[in-house]
Amino acid sequence: MTKHLGKFAFFAGLAAALVVGWLGLPAALYQRFDQPLQFSHALHTGDDVGMACEDCHGFDDDGRFSGIPTVENCTACHEDPLGESPAEQQLIERYIAPGVEIPWKVYSRQPDNAHFPHATHVVLAEIACQRCHGPHGQTDHLRPYEQNRISSYSRDVWGPSISGLGTEPWEGMKMSDCSNCHRERGVVESCLDCHK
Repeated sequence: MTKHLGKFAFFAGLAAALVVGWLGLPAALYQRFDQPLQFSHALHTGDDVGMACEDCHGFDDDGRFSGIPTVENCTACHEDPLGESPAEQQLIERYIAPGVEIPWKVYSRQPDNAHFPHATHVVLAEIACQRCHGPHGQTDHLRPYEQNRISSYSRDVWGPSISGLGTEPWEGMKMSDCSNCHRERGVVESCLDCHK
């Protein structure tokens, strides 16, 4: 009887430790920050405005990906208010009028040792933005930015699931995610393709 009770206690303790680790580790590992300003991608990409991803996240004249748009990009449409939302008022008062860049927290910023050429993937391979970024262009608000307390990288690099099981292709930007996509497409890769 005691032998069975000991086994039961061991496995119950192991199961409890796994559950606590599985749920508790991410909560302890990541700190959350709100974006400095709320932004609706859905409003901008919807039928009324009809913008495409590349209207704000395009390429510079030299072919480099421009990344997050500057306040100058926003000023083209928002020098004067177009609506009455508090977010637009903040945009104009805090950033456009004084000419201050918005300190966005970048969900998809890669580690310093990784090089990701957007032009190769978007222009040459014709991969849609949604393949890596998911339905981000259809969201009404920006979710909190989650930063790893140890590495300082965005949680989006690892993805929402520690295991990586059952996730969408855009839920993670680890090296293995890139390699899996390359393998699916028959692309031969070497370390120096991404690590320079």
